[in-house]
Amino acid sequence: MGDPSVALPGGADPARRTSELRRAHEVFARDGRVEAPVRAVIAKSWRRCARARVSPECAPGVELGEAELRPYREEHPLARVMPVFRDLVGAFAAHGAHLLAVCDARGSLLWVEGEPGTLRRAERLGFVPGARWAETAMGTNAPGTAVATGGPVQVFGAEHFSRRVHPWTCAAAPVRDPRTGRVLGAVDITGGDWLAHPHSLAFVQAVARAAEAQLALLDPVPAAAADTLTALGRDEALLVAGGRTVRLGRRHSEIMALLAHRPEGLSGEELAVELYEDESVSPVTLRAELSRLRGLLGARAPLSRPYRAPVPLEADFTAVSRHLAGGAVCAALRRYAGPLLPGSTAPGIVRLRRRIEDQARAAVVARGDAGLLTDWVCSAWGADDRDAWRALAAALPSARRPAALARLRALDLELGAGADAGAGPHPGLRRGGVGAEPAGRGRAT
Repeated sequence: MGDPSVALPGGADPARRTSELRRAHEVFARDGRVEAPVRAVIAKSWRRCARARVSPECAPGVELGEAELRPYREEHPLARVMPVFRDLVGAFAAHGAHLLAVCDARGSLLWVEGEPGTLRRAERLGFVPGARWAETAMGTNAPGTAVATGGPVQVFGAEHFSRRVHPWTCAAAPVRDPRTGRVLGAVDITGGDWLAHPHSLAFVQAVARAAEAQLALLDPVPAAAADTLTALGRDEALLVAGGRTVRLGRRHSEIMALLAHRPEGLSGEELAVELYEDESVSPVTLRAELSRLRGLLGARAPLSRPYRAPVPLEADFTAVSRHLAGGAVCAALRRYAGPLLPGSTAPGIVRLRRRIEDQARAAVVARGDAGLLTDWVCSAWGADDRDAWRALAAALPSARRPAALARLRALDLELGAGADAGAGPHPGLRRGGVGAEPAGRGRAT
């Protein structure tokens, strides 16, 4: 049977495999059935694409123009390891008519380099810096699927969800921040059928590990370095303090998130009000929690009078808020991994969570970008967001609009059309309910 992680098992005939996969792709596109020889990792990806309503005829869109791409790329953490990628992959790509590509954590291509003839073919395909190759935009593909799953993947020919990518084969591996474990992006090799060899997947994984090792060397933790808190989309925050990663319990997560939000500090009374729904909770309860936190964090524990972080504390949600305040919607959405401590009922966390989510939603809707809106409505927190679905319907071309309108009708039935009575339709839609067409666009034929 061969290794199921490898696109083309040993001894397989590429031409026969291509023919079988194309038949399986057509079956899935027609009725959603997965047939042999589709591998499990590809079948799961195809199903995610179907749930995200990606079309097999999809084409990539350039999300980051040159003016936005250049500064974003220069500031991206993977810019520091591009020499590693070029040293290890550059010559291989140039001599083998392959491409080296590096994407960010949302599947946007930042660098695409390699043999000139292959680059020209890739440009005609839309495989260019600034283009979105996330699964939600282009379906199954190695860089997009690697960042979606957090694992290495090979994609051979018709395993790609988009038909226009069937002539290509690619292998990619995610690159993680060595301090936090957060996926920063992926390194990818794209080219012809030869890349379906098992060695290609092992090679790109080794390149990713080399990049992570270089990041660790380039970013040693100084004694007074800022600590970092990761609290979006998770009930138990991760704190990187003094070079040590600590998974906090729920109450400790709430305390550190509130202190990250209020770097000037909070009095004991203020912190208790932010933490406890029951205002009669004894101050002893809070002091006991803080004592346990001191035992866990040692010198990196909060200081008192007022309670505050002992060194600068950078949180993912504060970075999102800064990006949104500055109008950098794409940068904000790249960092937004979900609601702040979603299981928390602490009053201060609930208010902060709602504020950040409302700001993010409003920014995405106002931007009107189909890629950003698709990512939002395909997330756990945006799946029932009628405003976002309306904006997506307005942003999509006619041929892709019916699925979004159908989802709007279903939401109105599930949630009750009267829930937003008086709010009026989204500005991009004509009056007449969820079946209305976006203004300025004709109905699909």
